Amino acid sequence: MIVIVVEMGMITPPVGMNVFVIVGMVPDVPTYTVFRGIIPFLIAEIIQIAILTAFPAIVLWLPQTFK
Repeated sequence: MIVIVVEMGMITPPVGMNVFVIVGMVPDVPTYTVFRGIIPFLIAEIIQIAILTAFPAIVLWLPQTFK
């Protein structure tokens, strides 16, 4: 859960470090275009966090398996 939330922070403004790396690699593409391109991924991660929060058994299944 922490990794997912940190990744959401790395792709959203004002930090957006991953986005600025992409803009640095491809200077022809404007920054707003890259930020607009991450919106589907951001929505998917928000839905993922909501599902994992609503159903914690999904998150805890693997650790319980190794018990």
